[in-house]
Amino acid sequence: MLLSESEDESEQLQSDLDSESEYSNCSLDEDYIPKGFSRESNQKDFTTEDSSDEECDRTPTKRRASRKRCRSVSASSASSPLKSPSKKCERRPLRKQIQRASTPKKNSSPHAGRTVSTPRRRGESGKSKRKQARSYVGREGEDGADEDWWRNLDEEDVEPPQPRFRPERDVGPQLNRTANYTPLELFQLFFSTTVIDTLVINTNIYGKKKCEGQRESWVPVTTADMYSFICLVLYMGIVPLKTLKEFWRGSKLFSLPFPGSVMPCRRFLAISRSLHMNDPAVEAANDQKKGTSGYDRLCKIKPLYEQILEACHTFFHPHQHISIDERMVASKARIGLKQYIRNKPTKWGFKLFVLADSVCAYTLNFFVYAGKEGEPTGKGLSYDAVMRLLKIPFLGKGYKLYVDNFYTSPTLFRDLLQKKIWACGTVRCNVSGYPKTKRNDMSEKTPRGTIRWIRKGELLFVKWLDTREVTMCSTIHKAYSNDMVKRKVKDADGQWTVNKVPIPGCVRDYNQHMGGVDLSDALIGYYNVLHKTRKWYKTLFYHFVDIATVNAFILHKEMCKLQNRPVITQKNFREQLILSLAEIGSTPRRSAPQNFMMPASPFKLPHPSPSKDLSARPTLSSLSTVPPASPSTVSPLSPPVPSNVPPASSSTLPPASPSTEVQTATAADVPGLGHLPAYFVEKMRNVASRNRATAGRRACVVCKRKSPVYCSTCQKTLCFTTLRNCYSEWHRSNSICV
Repeated sequence: MLLSESEDESEQLQSDLDSESEYSNCSLDEDYIPKGFSRESNQKDFTTEDSSDEECDRTPTKRRASRKRCRSVSASSASSPLKSPSKKCERRPLRKQIQRASTPKKNSSPHAGRTVSTPRRRGESGKSKRKQARSYVGREGEDGADEDWWRNLDEEDVEPPQPRFRPERDVGPQLNRTANYTPLELFQLFFSTTVIDTLVINTNIYGKKKCEGQRESWVPVTTADMYSFICLVLYMGIVPLKTLKEFWRGSKLFSLPFPGSVMPCRRFLAISRSLHMNDPAVEAANDQKKGTSGYDRLCKIKPLYEQILEACHTFFHPHQHISIDERMVASKARIGLKQYIRNKPTKWGFKLFVLADSVCAYTLNFFVYAGKEGEPTGKGLSYDAVMRLLKIPFLGKGYKLYVDNFYTSPTLFRDLLQKKIWACGTVRCNVSGYPKTKRNDMSEKTPRGTIRWIRKGELLFVKWLDTREVTMCSTIHKAYSNDMVKRKVKDADGQWTVNKVPIPGCVRDYNQHMGGVDLSDALIGYYNVLHKTRKWYKTLFYHFVDIATVNAFILHKEMCKLQNRPVITQKNFREQLILSLAEIGSTPRRSAPQNFMMPASPFKLPHPSPSKDLSARPTLSSLSTVPPASPSTVSPLSPPVPSNVPPASSSTLPPASPSTEVQTATAADVPGLGHLPAYFVEKMRNVASRNRATAGRRACVVCKRKSPVYCSTCQKTLCFTTLRNCYSEWHRSNSICV
């Protein structure tokens, strides 16, 4: 469609253009050439581009109309060297602006187009460029995309629809809510009999294989031994020492009788060295796959790892607010699984991605990061980690997830909305999808508490200036909900004053609900059972014990809240658990080596019943005043009378002298009579004189230290030195002597 209404006007326009080309010796397209470009290169770039009609169809209608005008004018000019002016309108916005200015409007003077070739045109290019940018923003605003500039606090935001919380199970512990569970029963939910049996079987296989060809043979581990081992592992978290052997030292500084009463030191170290979670045959088969895609880097921890995860899913259902964060398990093992995170308190160790409940810090799901696994989705490690952690059976819909800037991305939040999970978190400014506009952005002198926001559909981007600038992304909140927070601010005189500054709702909720994983780390760190080890998989075993203990303690707290019972502290919970594990565990073997000693005598004195009145026992001072026994009463101090001898009358029995009474009482039933100390070395042969003081020592039944003395009647090993008199203490506590 031509802009002129008659042929005379078109001829006049053509003559004007011909005269202008003779005057300037160039066409309209050759009029403006950017600095640093030649006509040849510029022309070559334009002629090689594709000028199909599809590109014109994809452009807006207004541009298409202007492009038609340019095409009509350029078609009438025979001196133009370019064949496709439409490409100029699309690829070169400055030239497009020039051609729009050169095209005469309808019912206008035919000489209006001559202003294109004036010398002022080069200076006017910047103004035309700015006009074009403003017109582009205006056109985008007409299309509904006018949110690409930071809005102020006084501009109202639309609150998104809030999620309806629909869990598939009742929130909280998945247990009998009327029962009273002990700490041991809660701990056995995670370390069940299946887990213990797996540990016992694999430890025995590896220990037997390790002890082949050595002087000492492997003593099989029983289920009770494994309970005793875990009991001492938890005890070492409450009473930490530098080395393991110090728990069994008998010096004055390290007087700890409990470890020796549960398990000997050598037995504990033997189990610790041979501890295994997987079958050694399976591990050997996996080692042969090293370097291939079938190699499993976590094969050594797999059975226990999977069983602990299943227990975490099964026995608790999370509340609506959940959070995801990383956790570091300290280790300096020389293995590729070890990671370094600069901003963490524990910088070196194994990295775990953890999903925790934001209300009670229960560990719902976790996995150990072992590098690239499987086929990546192409959306980043953080995206894959979040999607993997949220694959929990019986989770439900309507959850609110809180993450930090390592995970936050518009792509992740939109995909979570498809799964009916709302999200909120800090965001990095360089992430894909973050608004790049600087219009109405914060300046350097922006006051504290300033809020800027942009909404892009279901995503809200918020900037808040506290001590530094905080950027947030959320699908839950609106920009501002009239929330205030107290901050110390310097006034004009330089004095600190407390002022109330506005705070976005997303920042407030993030500070409240993001600390689920951090609280779980704190509960683990109070009584951490981790100690130095040469094997990396033992480090993760100790961490699994920590996770099971803390989760069991959280279940105890939640059950107490449901039943309105008082909640005990974590330390008391661990103490009760340790004592319960010691009761079901094995007792230490106190038998001496058979090469040095004769077998112990089977004779043992029966313990007196506790109901017997100890105050009625006669003493040596009262024995001298005991009257003669009457025929009607039998004195407990008189010797037994044979059945074939008739009882004598009181007239025929001579009165007993005081010395006879004392001798009779002493020989018969005086407390402690005959309980004499003896040395083990007396029953041994071929013992050198320098070794007689220490040969054949056993553990004392009172203080658990080594002693060469025992009671000849009770057959109990007891200390009898100038520093310790366990011999007297044990006999008095058992009412054998007075």
